[in-house]
Amino acid sequence: MKSIAKQRRDSRIKRHRRIRKRLRGTQERPRLCVFRTSKHVYAQIVDDVRGVTLGGASSQSPELGDELQGKNKTEISRRVGELVAERAKAAGIEKVCFDRGGYLYHGRIKAFAEGARKGGLEF
Repeated sequence: MKSIAKQRRDSRIKRHRRIRKRLRGTQERPRLCVFRTSKHVYAQIVDDVRGVTLGGASSQSPELGDELQGKNKTEISRRVGELVAERAKAAGIEKVCFDRGGYLYHGRIKAFAEGARKGGLEF
């Protein structure tokens, strides 16, 4: 019998594969993918056609350093979304496809998406 943690992880991976069958990032509209752990949030902007990562950010980015002290994980995720949007705008990217990575759209993933939208990304 599998542990509950392993079942949840396997379910998330199945959802992620199902989503990725249909979701493809192009040069005009790259894919914004999110990965989260129990402590951190990571995001990348990927052009799947060329197989290139165009930019990214995480809760461990040096720019965020002391700014994240004393904030909860949801607030941190929102700030990482804003940072990835700033970096995308600097690279000339305004529209993206949002790949939630098989995670349910609530909590930290929702906060991340709201932060990215607030930063100016459209998806």
